[in-house]
Amino acid sequence: MFTTKAFIKKTKIGHFLKNVREHYIRDDIFCGISTCEKCRPVDSNLSTTHQNNCALFDFNHFLILDTNIILDQMDILDEPTLGNVIILHTVLREVKHRSLPTYKRLHSIIENPSRHFYVFTNDHHKDTYIKQEGGELINDYNDRCIRKACSWYIEHLPKEKFVFLSDDANNRNIALEEGIPACTIKDYITNVPDNSILQDKLSKKEIAIDSYTKDVFPPHLSNVALLTGVKEGKLYQGTFRASRDNFLEGFVNVDAFKDSVLLQGRSGLNRAVDGDIVVVEVFNEENWVAPSDIVLEDEGAAEASIDEVELKEGELKQAQNKTGEVRPTGKVVGIIRRKWRQYCGILQGGMDGVYQLFVPSDRSIPKIRIETRQAEFLRTQKLIVTIDSWPRYSRYPHGHFVRALGKIGDQNTENEVVLLEHDVPHSQFSEEVLSCLPTLPWIITEEDEKRRVDIRHIDICSVDPPGCTDIDDALHCRQIVDDKLEVGVHIADVSHFIRPGTAIDIEAASRATTVYLVNKRIDMVPELLSSNLCSLRGGEERFAFSCIWEMDKEANILNTRFHKSIIKSKAAMTYEEAQIIIDDKSKNDSIAFSLRGLNMLAKILKKRRLEKGALVLASPEVKIHMDSETMEPLDVEVKKLFETNSMVEEFMLLANISVAEKILEDFPECAMLRRHPTPPSTNFDPLIKAGKHLGFDINIETGKKLAESLDAAVKSDNIYMNTMLRILATRCMLQAVYFASGTLQKNEFFHYGLAVPLYTHFTSPIRRYADIIVHRLLAVSCGSDATYPDLLDKQKTGNLCQNLNYRNRMAQYAGRASVAFNTHLFFKGKIQDEDGYVLYVRKNALQILIPKYGLESTLFLARKGETSNIFEYNEDDQSQKAGDIIIHSFDPVKVRLSLDSNNIQHEKFVLQMVYPYVEGFSVPPLTESNEAMETNQDTDKKKKGEEVPRKKKKKSHKNVD
Repeated sequence: MFTTKAFIKKTKIGHFLKNVREHYIRDDIFCGISTCEKCRPVDSNLSTTHQNNCALFDFNHFLILDTNIILDQMDILDEPTLGNVIILHTVLREVKHRSLPTYKRLHSIIENPSRHFYVFTNDHHKDTYIKQEGGELINDYNDRCIRKACSWYIEHLPKEKFVFLSDDANNRNIALEEGIPACTIKDYITNVPDNSILQDKLSKKEIAIDSYTKDVFPPHLSNVALLTGVKEGKLYQGTFRASRDNFLEGFVNVDAFKDSVLLQGRSGLNRAVDGDIVVVEVFNEENWVAPSDIVLEDEGAAEASIDEVELKEGELKQAQNKTGEVRPTGKVVGIIRRKWRQYCGILQGGMDGVYQLFVPSDRSIPKIRIETRQAEFLRTQKLIVTIDSWPRYSRYPHGHFVRALGKIGDQNTENEVVLLEHDVPHSQFSEEVLSCLPTLPWIITEEDEKRRVDIRHIDICSVDPPGCTDIDDALHCRQIVDDKLEVGVHIADVSHFIRPGTAIDIEAASRATTVYLVNKRIDMVPELLSSNLCSLRGGEERFAFSCIWEMDKEANILNTRFHKSIIKSKAAMTYEEAQIIIDDKSKNDSIAFSLRGLNMLAKILKKRRLEKGALVLASPEVKIHMDSETMEPLDVEVKKLFETNSMVEEFMLLANISVAEKILEDFPECAMLRRHPTPPSTNFDPLIKAGKHLGFDINIETGKKLAESLDAAVKSDNIYMNTMLRILATRCMLQAVYFASGTLQKNEFFHYGLAVPLYTHFTSPIRRYADIIVHRLLAVSCGSDATYPDLLDKQKTGNLCQNLNYRNRMAQYAGRASVAFNTHLFFKGKIQDEDGYVLYVRKNALQILIPKYGLESTLFLARKGETSNIFEYNEDDQSQKAGDIIIHSFDPVKVRLSLDSNNIQHEKFVLQMVYPYVEGFSVPPLTESNEAMETNQDTDKKKKGEEVPRKKKKKSHKNVD
């Protein structure tokens, strides 16, 4: 049977449209309980043996949940203590509508037979379906549907007991009036035996405020006032970004202002958390200030005390600069949407009782106040905590414990933290995904050979970092006539194995990129593809997508063609091995000829590219050598680059440019391209100031002029200075992003860093999903494959690009965090003097770069809470003066480097100045007697039974990148 609803709507031209909606009602829907003799039984996970014990109810019972319980208390539902839970379809539908991530978590629990959850389709059952009344709000209607289902279960199975959990006071009270046993989740959990873990996981959205409680923050405006203020242009909406250097400072990007709005102090930030969508009030221009030059860290240890914050605010106020390059300044007056998530971190030491402070790994997130009854154990663990609320009387947000990840300092735990903190999908590939993989042995069929160009006879080779197993690309160069060369870039044909819309395609699109940690790789696609069938290994036949150019010996492109191919790489080499072959004049085989030809052409291509204004930027890439047995760091060094690195890079760039031109020509509306926006001129202020101090005029009018300025900025007495200028220039840049061609004007396609009008990613489909999409577009262009609707939908491509951009950014951050952790591990227990350079001069600190290790760290010029009476800061030329010694950016220094592990969560390098020597501040150089003293200290520690950091000996090992 079914019911109908008719909706009549008058159109603008006077006609009427009648929409009829049918709702099917059934009488054969099973209640899910096996003891029922009235329903026709079907499979159900509900159990006859599971016991729900709660002191409020002296009987075993089934649980029925309200929507808000699921939305707010999923961490409780994850615990196996609660079982025999009935999820009404009305609730499930509302959860899916309001929070897709929560719905997915709930769905995984429902699918787990051991959890004993069951979905009852109440809105299609003949006895539980009810019609919505005229004028009834949808929330009230849903509540009525839920209560109706609860009453039906009680009447349907009088021998069984049911308890309704709801934190909605109105819905719960009506349920009690209707004879439905009901209570709040807090009351229920509090009365469950052995409930310490469950109580720790309770989300506390509503917190009672005593009348005598003193406010720490100003109140937020109402939603109506916020929306009205934004609409009238009196207030501004934007995304809040917290400063990592100063916990009392943040920024909001607002469309109405060229520069982001600066926020300072408690009242300025007003409980905003990094990523929140906030509304700000911008002060009058005479009250605008410049961002502070000081570094402030939150060292607070107690919830009740705000003395330290007031002291830090005093420091911030003293450092305020109203005469420099001020920017719009304001304060947060309300929050439109919270972007709270789960955070990794540890408990702060030195606190007793159930109230503890949780310190997130992410420095941009404030400490979180939680309740826990297992603090002693949790202090040894890395934890996940989530924020529930931030009342205005509390210095810190309130949250709850979610789960423990493992012991602090454990390598696997730290990897997990890095992945969770950067939202990297890293679960095992599902059976559904793995079922999409080809079976082994994999063979090339006659049909495959007919559809592809067979170039297995060409001497192709790959050049990659040591230990690389996911080999995306291979190259060849051969002479075809006296003055012409054929050059080929051959890219793994991953799209052959990953078909659109399959489970493996959906998973790869979600992951978006492979993530590289120091000792671990999180693959975008299963290993059978990434390290085997799609990896262009030496001596093995593989499918490829080839870009072939005909060139003259001046690297001019005479002809370009693309096709799917079958290749057999003759050699898989490292950059160093390829360089040795190029340099060894005694080697004259086809591979040596190919490499020398490629290298010769690459130099021409690079020279031409730089002449057009492409930038050569710099960032210190670190390589960590690992012990193959213990997986502990043995050495840290900056990666060594060879000519062959540049050789491969040039041809990958050329292939990406050639493919971009082809797919845009054939798909002007839906080509997936990559752009690098031109940075706003204000981004270059630190670079221009640094150049001016050094006597160089950094011209930023165009990318070409910037490149020329950087090339000219050379000093013979400071060979590392130019590299540091380029590092500084890198930090002025905006992020390069993917986009759909039909969503932007053509003049916005430009790639600033490469100085090319068109660019895409084609060369790494094993580790980047964007390249798979580009392969599919190119395959259609070449007639090698058919198209499909989503590929030609610019809106869907645009949405996909947003996820790709986010995942790529997070992958970069995760890789850096992994390097940072392992670098800290390497330096534990070490004290050594190292050469460095001043990268930035702050009011209370120097930012020091140590090239040997690619490290950047802070050297404070005064003790905590004090101002330096030795150094004098000159704001105009950004220098620090102590007597006759003046320190500017890029000056060489020698510093003593050690690791402060007192704060396990945020271990940090402590720097002391060795050179230049400043009386009363610098320390003398380390000598053999210093090292002997350290050894004696270690001996004393052993006698006292204290732990001594283990010295790591260098030994032969295999590099793990």
